[in-house]
Amino acid sequence: MADDETFMRRAIELARLSLGETSPNPNVGCVLVAPDGQIVGEGRTAPAGGPHAEVRALLAAGGQARGATAYVTLEPCDHTGRTGPCSRALIAAGVARVVVGVADPNPVAAGGAETLRAAGVAVEVGSVLHEPARDAMEGWLTAVTRGTPYVIWKFAATLDGRSAAADGTSKWITSPDARADVHRLRAGVDAIIAGIGTVLADDPQLTVRSPQGVLAERQPLRVVVTGERGAELERGGFRVMDRAAATWVARGGDLPAMLRELYARGVRVALLEGGPTLAGAFLAAGLVDRVVAYLAPKLLGAGPAALGFAGISSIAEALTLDVVDLARIGPDVRLTATVKGA
Repeated sequence: MADDETFMRRAIELARLSLGETSPNPNVGCVLVAPDGQIVGEGRTAPAGGPHAEVRALLAAGGQARGATAYVTLEPCDHTGRTGPCSRALIAAGVARVVVGVADPNPVAAGGAETLRAAGVAVEVGSVLHEPARDAMEGWLTAVTRGTPYVIWKFAATLDGRSAAADGTSKWITSPDARADVHRLRAGVDAIIAGIGTVLADDPQLTVRSPQGVLAERQPLRVVVTGERGAELERGGFRVMDRAAATWVARGGDLPAMLRELYARGVRVALLEGGPTLAGAFLAAGLVDRVVAYLAPKLLGAGPAALGFAGISSIAEALTLDVVDLARIGPDVRLTATVKGA
């Protein structure tokens, strides 16, 4: 069991490395281990249309895959899409045992475990590091189960909850370290959502960039929620409309419908960055799954709050969060929490 956990932990690391690269497919990691305990192949899911984690690991292992154990974070797929079924590839390679972190909730692709067992392969599902494996793929798993993207609300604020000073200035509340961390967060999602108010006030580009300002090769879809203020965006000149990344202007006010449309476009994880009003609307509608807060050791005493009206009027109605991580990022603190009941 100790060795099983060691190899599954490596598969989970590989899965995390694929965050933001694979949608609409899941970010999966796979490790192949020979009977003597040596890793003979590793793989993580390629961008959509490319080989899945198991196939990449098999290619790396070659003939050494025969008799090996495969540690894979998600049940191997059992259908033919743009690529063939991973279950059949494992069988053809002579893999003797498959240890699966999480069963596949997608009925189109599920069934790999049964196919493997029918071929005489020993299969274990969910018995080794199930929760860590699920956490590594939480966004995709949640999205594919309900048909809407997993939504992360990210904000930066002072310790007294201000997103800007009383005069409207907001650059820069947090440190360069925290801002660089935000770009790492952006790199792991499929879409970045902002409201028209934020675009008009701050003119953000909403792209993934290096600390030196170099654009990343892969860019999430930029989404601007305009409501009835679309004409203001059409005046032109805003950076969110440049050619650095694709942009979708969502003119309607129906947020659940907007998320369903994003899912149809292949978005499985979305990052909400846009202003207190839009954040309040998302929270009031129960559409936020995770909160990532960057808190600077500063006090302003006045100025806009990080969160607008969210349909809460009493302490009894307050949204309760489960803190899952707390980290020091330069002089700032990054708090990550999930929304209870989301």
